[in-house]
Amino acid sequence: MPFLSGKQAFLEILVQEGVECMFGNPGTTELPLMDGLARESRIRYILALQESVAVAMADGYAQAGGRLAVVNVHTSPGLGNAMGMLYDALKAGSPLLLTAGQHDQAMNLTEPILWSDLPPVARPYVKWSHEITRLEDLPRAVRRAAKTAFAHPTGPVFLSIPVDVLNAEREIDLLAPTRIAPRIRGDAAAVEAAADLLVSATRPILISGDAVAHGDALVEMAEVAELLGAPVYAECVPSTCSFPFTHPLYRGAFPRLGPPIRTLLMQHDLLFSVGGDLFTLSLPPDLEPMPEGLPLIHLDTDPWEIGKNYPARVAILGEPKATLPDLAEALRRRLSPAARTEALTRIEEQRRAQRAELDRFRARAQAEAGRNPITPLALMAAVADAVPEDVIVVDETISSGIGLRSLLRCSDPKSFFGLRGGGIGWGLPAALGIRLAQPARPVVALIGDGSALYTIQSLWTAAHDGIAVVFVICNNASYRILKQRTLALKGFAAQDDRYIAMDLVNPAIDFVGLARSLGVPGEPVEKTADVGPALARGLASAGPYLLDVRIDGSFKG
Repeated sequence: MPFLSGKQAFLEILVQEGVECMFGNPGTTELPLMDGLARESRIRYILALQESVAVAMADGYAQAGGRLAVVNVHTSPGLGNAMGMLYDALKAGSPLLLTAGQHDQAMNLTEPILWSDLPPVARPYVKWSHEITRLEDLPRAVRRAAKTAFAHPTGPVFLSIPVDVLNAEREIDLLAPTRIAPRIRGDAAAVEAAADLLVSATRPILISGDAVAHGDALVEMAEVAELLGAPVYAECVPSTCSFPFTHPLYRGAFPRLGPPIRTLLMQHDLLFSVGGDLFTLSLPPDLEPMPEGLPLIHLDTDPWEIGKNYPARVAILGEPKATLPDLAEALRRRLSPAARTEALTRIEEQRRAQRAELDRFRARAQAEAGRNPITPLALMAAVADAVPEDVIVVDETISSGIGLRSLLRCSDPKSFFGLRGGGIGWGLPAALGIRLAQPARPVVALIGDGSALYTIQSLWTAAHDGIAVVFVICNNASYRILKQRTLALKGFAAQDDRYIAMDLVNPAIDFVGLARSLGVPGEPVEKTADVGPALARGLASAGPYLLDVRIDGSFKG
């Protein structure tokens, strides 16, 4: 067994677990770790200027790279600052190891400055939370944390590591990594029962959730959809390209309000959800979104989600890439030649409907192209036309992303990432982590101005580490989504046309100047025709670049 300090053992275990980057913002309780990194060249430390930035970078890195992301923050306040973005990582199922330095245990009974009991603080937003109290336990704890982060349902884990554990030295067994094989194959009898229901339905509707993208199962999902000729929707709050945006059966994301969900589902006689949320709503519904008596087939990697809100006629615990081929084969055995012909007819009908919808979006965008300020739809169309085929788009447009999923040509599971948990400020730093995980692909991040200001410090990290992301700030000088929701209340604000604390004016925010102060070049954009050339300049710069696009902030109608 090697003779090592805790800090050396910790870093060596991370290397063995495949870690290449560590994100963080250090403080005094992390100094032994930073000292260890001075002689550990295999791990690149990415400095963030605030902990929420570090966690969101790691979240993007984990999702885009499919590998363990490690974040280190500074004891109690650092963990507190990290919690909002940790919530987003939990909802996205990101395999992320969050660590926090803890005081030397010899003084903790005195409750020194910045001390608190850290594992209970993190516990609501992680799969496992623990404080290591002995160097002998460090290998087992870190190995368990990595294994747990990757086991279905994947997600973040937390370790508190006291200074004395990092500084201790002795002979120590580092143990070895454990990975639970991820391709969980759904129960064969349940798959056959699902096939029976699907072939007997005349108007099935499918949800393709983020689990499909995370498991690289777009091809398998498309095969099932094509056999049925059934429309496919993303879940209510999708964070990935879980079905090719260009596929004729793709119909966009599910609504996030109860009445339109119910109206949509009333047109169908069966719902089949593959790793999708049922349902993540924005406001309390007047009516249940799920129509009474609508049969549900629910396939997911997380048993908690299956039947959580609505009983499933068939409930399958399984991973999409391992289970959908079995379902496809069961469908082929049952589908008659006439049924297959009908499916092809439905595919062609939906192809025409998709083209008509896209034509409507483009015609409307073209009609709005000359307006000033730029309309959100005109901006989305201009971006979609300008980005290269292999682009990764990061979406935190909030209320400005109208038509984005219809206009983009995203078709692979790493081509699109969006805000999953709803905690804004995620997009700027997540785009950096995504670019670090996918260095061969260009990354364009579409970010609302309100969201950008939560984590604007990310731009310094982009400049400092030379992370080439083009940031497009959708600048309507307001919290537009809040105005829309307040208007819907039909209360005093709607009657008086007065919205408190929802405008980012007096003074106006100079995003280009702000970016330059943090080391990132940029330019303002005020005309639709200038969006494409500005994007091209940003992509050609081979470094971080920011576009401040002034868009129409109107929110009524």
